[in-house]
Amino acid sequence: MAELHIIGQIVGASGFPRSSLFCKWGVHTGGAWHLLSGLREGQTQVDCPQASDTAFWSHPIDLHYATKGLQGWPKLHLQVWHQDSFGRCELFGYGYCHVPSSPGHHRLRCVTWRPLGSWQEQLAQMFVGGGPQLRSPDVIYTGADRYRLHTVAMGTVELELGIILRHFDKHGVES
Repeated sequence: MAELHIIGQIVGASGFPRSSLFCKWGVHTGGAWHLLSGLREGQTQVDCPQASDTAFWSHPIDLHYATKGLQGWPKLHLQVWHQDSFGRCELFGYGYCHVPSSPGHHRLRCVTWRPLGSWQEQLAQMFVGGGPQLRSPDVIYTGADRYRLHTVAMGTVELELGIILRHFDKHGVES
């Protein structure tokens, strides 16, 4: 079986309207992919920067997959959340990016977005907080119904990933 190692970190996020951010992340793969070691999902700590608008997490990612085919190449999906001074959490953005398919060191910038909602929901969000969320987070990376959503752009999450491919050449894939 061909193997894929993903070793890196979620560096941080910038461009969001408020600080005190954390990130929930996960990896989605097709049916031919098997996780040999590592965690399929996780969450960073809350970073509350004092001097800049950039949240630094340096959250490690270390995954080892085996596969029999290329279909369903891994995708990282992200949710960026804001935690206020009362400990309440508010969704600030969804995003996803494909794991690079070439070996080596990669710096990725994952843009995020959030659902806009109706004008009533937007008004309530200004006064009460919260806001619309996706019923099914699968929409983040499948794209099936994403075209129907009304969204607004949010900030950017930066990732550093090291990719190691093993035995792909034995299965007819040149790297």
